[in-house]
Amino acid sequence: MPVGVGPFSFSPLPSSFFVPFVIFVVFVLAVFFLRASHIIQPMKMPAPVRLAVLISGGGTTLMNFLAKIAAGDLAAQVVQVVASGPCAGVDRAKAAGLEVAILNHRDYRSTDMFSAAITEVVTAAHPDLVALAGFLRLWRFGPQFDGRVMNIHPALLPSFGGRGMYGHRVHEAVLAAGCKVSGCTVHFCDRQYDTGPIIVQRCVAILEGDTPDSLTARIFAQECLAYPEAINLFAAGRLQREGRVVRILGHQEKQ
Repeated sequence: MPVGVGPFSFSPLPSSFFVPFVIFVVFVLAVFFLRASHIIQPMKMPAPVRLAVLISGGGTTLMNFLAKIAAGDLAAQVVQVVASGPCAGVDRAKAAGLEVAILNHRDYRSTDMFSAAITEVVTAAHPDLVALAGFLRLWRFGPQFDGRVMNIHPALLPSFGGRGMYGHRVHEAVLAAGCKVSGCTVHFCDRQYDTGPIIVQRCVAILEGDTPDSLTARIFAQECLAYPEAINLFAAGRLQREGRVVRILGHQEKQ
């Protein structure tokens, strides 16, 4: 029954409400005091890495990097862009105020000469990490870049990779094989096409009626998450290579 004095009266809260309410209040106070005492720390981004980006096409992956950096979701600073020839990505990179070098692969008599030119430009930018972002040429980098070059591939490696397997060719092959899932793979590079140690993979279900275009769109959405994730893990010192395997270290194990 209502209780109170004069015009002020109220009904007592039922015990079924009171107990959860008290638990909630205790939880909120505990979190507050733990934060105040630095026992719980909010997630912090690692220090930005100097990132060189190699492109061959529209620069969509590069634009995703820049958007993630602007949003505070990617611990990187793009210090150099290298294009394997004139392409839409060059214009987009210049419009973003980035340093851009165009090294047309047709101007070099061999892969080794082309690779040496790339190495010279990239080395001068002093990057911590090099990201191949739709780069369609082979770069035979020197040992100074071992463990510091990443690539993303629009399939679940080691399937549907290798020379000539890029873009729609990959998705056409996946659909022709009747696969039920596909996805993307971020991996370290090892001077061959798509054979380096795998860092991050994300899966996409293949739907009835999928086309290369529809599959491309859904996989690219996952690429926009997977590549920044791999770069952030590198920046945080949480990637450890053990032969062909890349271990993702916990925060307490990081190198």
